[in-house]
Amino acid sequence: MTGTDTVRRLLRDHLLDTGSQWNLGTFGAIAEFMRDPGEPFEIVDEPGRLSATTARGGIGFGALDGVRLYASESAVGSGWNHRVALCLPEQACAMNRRTVLTELGPDAGALRPQDAAGILFDMGLGTLQADICIRTADPALIDVLRKATGRSLFEPGNRAMGAIVAAGPHRVFIARFGRCEVYQPIPPADGRSPEGPHTHVLPQLLRSGRTHAATEPVPEGFVPCAHLVPAHPLKDGLGRPHAFDREVFKLFEALHDRFGDPALIALKRSAREAIAAGHAPDVFEAPRSRFGRQALRVFLRQAAFDGSDKKQLNAWSAAFDPCDADTEDGTAPDPYGH
Repeated sequence: MTGTDTVRRLLRDHLLDTGSQWNLGTFGAIAEFMRDPGEPFEIVDEPGRLSATTARGGIGFGALDGVRLYASESAVGSGWNHRVALCLPEQACAMNRRTVLTELGPDAGALRPQDAAGILFDMGLGTLQADICIRTADPALIDVLRKATGRSLFEPGNRAMGAIVAAGPHRVFIARFGRCEVYQPIPPADGRSPEGPHTHVLPQLLRSGRTHAATEPVPEGFVPCAHLVPAHPLKDGLGRPHAFDREVFKLFEALHDRFGDPALIALKRSAREAIAAGHAPDVFEAPRSRFGRQALRVFLRQAAFDGSDKKQLNAWSAAFDPCDADTEDGTAPDPYGH
């Protein structure tokens, strides 16, 4: 298990890094926080509380007991994504799992003092590791929501969801160890999410009952409640490509070596040694597990930037990373990367 001091130090370091992004929630309901270089922000670092807020949103953490950090990678498109999951044991992660709109009262846990008087409503999505809430001080919206409490937001004839989208209240996603708040407007159903902090609530994914994407490995018996997504060596926070940044790559490699799955780390090491020794791919035993195949594919894509012999690397990629491999398991794209 990762010590709470280690977890806190890592979180604080990345809260200060504009290259790092965050999300909190579940599969189908995610709140995301990020900030731009030079954007005004406030850090709170005191016993029992660690948070960063801007005018657009915030992320905050309380007690971190029992949190396990777990770094992983997945092959996406022609590249890869990475993240560090903040996991809790299955028996410790469960939130309230309310299934109807529920008024919770003033938000005493708000990240900013000026928001504490806002009224918090649980949207009643019934998700395991996070309560998906909204917060508002708008009397008209509060009146609509109070009239709809005790009902599903998706019940035919319920006006509440339309009122929420139109008013754009704060979204507040709460897990056992922290919360993510988004202050920007909610885009219309046919609109794009704004740059910066935003939320996704996708009923079709929520209906799957999954706690995380099928492409993300998670330690047995644990549930990811939030993710830290450090800077990526090949793309910025909006997914726009840039030249390979070796120092950024090394930073995540160190995180992966420290907090990743030892078996997957060993698999990448074995492939690196085999290629360095000039071995053909047919002497390397193909991974049997989904995540082993993912790890090998990610390694081969990364190896393209470390000076490996191109002809040999092409042979390995043809054997272990065919162009149609993204759909081999019928999984959805990874929603947690840049």
